[in-house]
Amino acid sequence: MTQGANLLQEIAAVVGPDNLLQGAAAKRREQPWKTGQPFRAKALVRPQTTAQVAEVMRLCNACGQTVVPYGGLTNLVQACATVPDDIALSLEKLDRIEEVDATAHTMTAGAGVTMQQAQDAADKAGLFFPVDIGARGNCMLGGNVSTNAGGTKVIRYGMMRDSVLGLEAVLADGTVISSMNRYIKNNSGFDLKHLFIGTEGLLGIVTRVVVRLSVRPVSHNVALVGCRDFAGVMQVLGSARQALGSSLCGFEVMWSSFYDKATQPVGRLESPLSERFPLYAIVEAMGTNAARDDDIFSDALSSMAAADLIEDGVLAKSERERDAIWAIRGEVEWLVRDAQNFDVSLKCADVGSYVDDVGARIRRDVPGALVAAFGHLGDNNIHISVLSDRQDDHVRATIEAHVYNALRPFDGAISAEHGIGLEKIPWLPISRSEDEIRLMRSLKKMMDPKNILNPGKVIGA
Repeated sequence: MTQGANLLQEIAAVVGPDNLLQGAAAKRREQPWKTGQPFRAKALVRPQTTAQVAEVMRLCNACGQTVVPYGGLTNLVQACATVPDDIALSLEKLDRIEEVDATAHTMTAGAGVTMQQAQDAADKAGLFFPVDIGARGNCMLGGNVSTNAGGTKVIRYGMMRDSVLGLEAVLADGTVISSMNRYIKNNSGFDLKHLFIGTEGLLGIVTRVVVRLSVRPVSHNVALVGCRDFAGVMQVLGSARQALGSSLCGFEVMWSSFYDKATQPVGRLESPLSERFPLYAIVEAMGTNAARDDDIFSDALSSMAAADLIEDGVLAKSERERDAIWAIRGEVEWLVRDAQNFDVSLKCADVGSYVDDVGARIRRDVPGALVAAFGHLGDNNIHISVLSDRQDDHVRATIEAHVYNALRPFDGAISAEHGIGLEKIPWLPISRSEDEIRLMRSLKKMMDPKNILNPGKVIGA
């Protein structure tokens, strides 16, 4: 049986000595946004092909060696946290875009390709990669698939799951499951790709993926509006859906608790609006008829103003102005670095009451805490970030309990797009029944009987 140093020697023989890093060489890896996942594993392995991933897993499985899959490390739930006995397996060298098929509207790429690289390659081919998140420059497609990434355009294009046609994954024992489907319609038995989408590396390691691309939009309209209350925001959302139809691709809401911290004089960004409001919304539409889309969008905003749905608003007239509006919503590094961060899902109509309830609970028990709320209202997803001068375990546990327990009356989900990782395991029963969790554990035991793939995550030990 392969063990200890002998195992690392055998792995080095598979991937090459330069691709097995230990000590300081492994720990120097930068963590984007300080996501709190320090490297503690005994080695970092960087295979360059699916075959190498398979052989590494075969060797590790033979001796029960635990393996934590590594992507861009941008997740916020410690899904890549390691312990000293682990081996971290990085997909960074599986970074080749194999094909962009402009006729079939597909892209075939390695798991180590970043989202930004995929977006750029699609754009170069006259197409559009529809999933977009703030970490696009660091996150990798394998991680996007494994976490079922969401982002700002889900209201129109869906989550990562909706873009994946096929994939290739390596099981715990080294078996390669090559389900590289390229077709929108394929009912040839079980659709096995769903075993690996959103399961955070517990059932297999994604190595390649076929994604569905979209027609590149030729019009792009963005507006920022201020509203007097949450009911007004909901009316704006309803009006935007009615007027813009399928061209509506983004609808973000920001409470003043977030907006005022991101913009001057407190924050670093300039506010496009001269006055301050309790809530703000970003409305985004993309279309394929440049001659009509701009007028339709402008008319929709005028109608909202005439109906007294918005207090004030600004329509971006250039790419620079669009970017300036989105930069406010994207100003989150100060939260990721210093706050407790949560993402939840519930019915749009319940979001206002939930945010009010959570804020009141936390401010009551943690005096002085800032409860910042913002997120993808159009697809039911709200982020709650809490900043407090007190950072002891009791305060953190109190905040966490309030955020999740407040979901119960609304039948909400504890994770909209960030996943479970280690951080949310105790709260999983809020969103999943005992039978569902039992089935998850049964799948894990069947596909990884030695529990070597990302052990302890999502469903616990």
